[in-house]
This record gives sequence, structure tokens and C-alpha cells, in this order.
Amino acid sequence: MPVATLPPVAPGTPAVLLLSGGLDSTTLLALATKAGYAVNALTFRYGQRHGIEIERARAIAAHWKVALHVVADIDLRIFGGSALTSDVAVPKDRDAKEMAEGIPITYVPARNTIFLSFALAWAEVLGANDLLIGVNALDYSGYPDCRPEYIAAYETMANLATRAGVEGTARTRVLTPLIALSKADIIRTGLALGVDYNQTISCYDPSAEGVACGHCDACVLRAKGFDEIG
Repeated sequence: MPVATLPPVAPGTPAVLLLSGGLDSTTLLALATKAGYAVNALTFRYGQRHGIEIERARAIAAHWKVALHVVADIDLRIFGGSALTSDVAVPKDRDAKEMAEGIPITYVPARNTIFLSFALAWAEVLGANDLLIGVNALDYSGYPDCRPEYIAAYETMANLATRAGVEGTARTRVLTPLIALSKADIIRTGLALGVDYNQTISCYDPSAEGVACGHCDACVLRAKGFDEIG
């Protein structure tokens, strides 16, 4: 099976990791911790309808003993444009063919660009050169900011926009070890690292109590991954 790997680093090397409380970012946190990073986790309260993920992210960050965990408040509901930041209905019970057609309404405009920019700013303050994000280009729902070419372009921009990049003293890396893995392989990776997926939530439209709907694209892809590994 494909294996998720990170470049070797000295123990305690600082990194900033985007932690949503979902399956992918939690697997990435376990992988980064195992690799020896001192992980600084960054979670966003951005006006999403599924705020339960922030509670999950706090618990996951504590479990994995991150160096620092920051929850940043921004309000993307002022723009809307997504089922996650407005009252537009979340699509349910779509099959693989439907999910493969176009960019879905659950896409939040420029979300990863905004999130990575916050991460980049914090990394400069911390003296960290590595940004970690759990994007995935196989089992994903058509999001343009989850593709390898987007990540490569962002990394190029980051090194034009930071003091260390301009002065040539350090190079920022945007690391995406899950990007080419299937959801099943991501789950296998996490289980091997001791991830408790009961702590995570992937649902786009959970109940007020945090129960996953089981029918949105994220729930369908997550269930497919667990089904594939039995």
C-alpha cells in the first residue's frame, strides 16, 4: 500500500500543522508527532456550521501533546458562497460520479489559501520552516485547493513573501504527506500510529450533539475508506 512519509527532521523541530478535528488532519498530527516534530496546531473557527470540530480538535491536540494549540477566529460567513458558511443545504447521498463532477457547494472559497497564510505568519514568529496540511487529491470532493499544483504554487509564493525566504536564510516547505493516498490508506496509516478515529469528525452537517449525518460527501468518503479496510 502507499505509505505516508515526512522528511527526516531533528527531534523537536518546530512545525505549524492545520488541525480541523477531522480524519485527515488527525492522521497527519500523529505522523508529524511520530516524525519528531514539535507540532504547533492551528484550528479555525471560521463561521462553519459544524463548530463541533473545534471541540474535537482541542481534545485531539491535548491527546497528542502538541507544543501549542491556537484556535483562530475569522468569519467567512460575511462572504458566504459555500454550504459550510451559509444556510445553503449540504448535498446528501451523492454517488461517486456525482462527486466527481465539478466543484461542490461545500467548497469554501479560498479557504486553504487563507488558512495557510495564517499558518505562514505564525511559522515566521515561531521560526518554523515547515507547514503541514492534510489535503488529499484522491478521495476528495473536487476542491481546487487540495491539488498538488496548488500546494507547489503556494510554497513558491511563501518563499517570496517571508523574511527568511527573501534573505535566503531558510526555505518554507508545505508538506502534504497524505495528498496521494486513498482514504483507506490514510486510515491504515493512522491506525498503525495509534489514532483513535472515534475522536474525529468529518461530517459537513452534524447534529447539534455532534452526531455525523452519514449522508454528506465527507461522510460517504469516510465510510468508503473504512469499508475498504474491512
